[in-house]
Amino acid sequence: MFIPLYDHKPLVHVRRQFVTWGLIVANVAIFLLVQQGGLSDPAMQASSLSYGLIPAVLFDVRDLAPELVVFPEPAALITYAFLHGSWMHLGGNMLFLWVFGDNVEDAMGHIRFLVFYLLCAAAAGYGHALAEPGSVVPLIGASGAVAGVIGAYLVLHPRVRVWVLAFGRLPLRLPASWVLGAWIAFQVVMAFGIGDHQVAWWAHVAGAAAGALLVVPMRRRGVPLFDRRL
Repeated sequence: MFIPLYDHKPLVHVRRQFVTWGLIVANVAIFLLVQQGGLSDPAMQASSLSYGLIPAVLFDVRDLAPELVVFPEPAALITYAFLHGSWMHLGGNMLFLWVFGDNVEDAMGHIRFLVFYLLCAAAAGYGHALAEPGSVVPLIGASGAVAGVIGAYLVLHPRVRVWVLAFGRLPLRLPASWVLGAWIAFQVVMAFGIGDHQVAWWAHVAGAAAGALLVVPMRRRGVPLFDRRL
């Protein structure tokens, strides 16, 4: 697959991508504070149960132990997206957010982009829960929200050229439609039973779909879709 490095799309409407930076800082800070011990660490396990999204708990199939309850369960549709199981898990999500988040933020503005990101996280989490309604395994990670950013970027800028590492070593400059379209297609194929069940493929699919749909009403007035000229 492709590892994104850089895109050739300068900012137009905002001077700095403050929300994108803030989300990256928040994710890294939370990981450093409570999660860097890994999934086997007791503190990490407790935080995953308290703040991760557990489909069976969300749908009242199972109850969470009272000492682990911090917020009402629907809040987990947001909080799960700020937890990560490893440095690789965190780094991969933040890399995609860094490369593609700035231009989506530029198209929406800071506040709307933050709302958009959280809505995509919730949609991704709910999509995963619908696919695995009886699961007691906590869903964690920003990948569903980041998939929303990917879906929005694909709708906004399919023709923009993106530098990627293909297969982890070959640098290529490809249209975003190829890179992100291939990524989304891969998630869909994996979601239909081919992929590793430890990966929340349906969260990625639901997040990307939400992002592609939400960007249409949430973009600034006058911002074109599909790189069309006004």
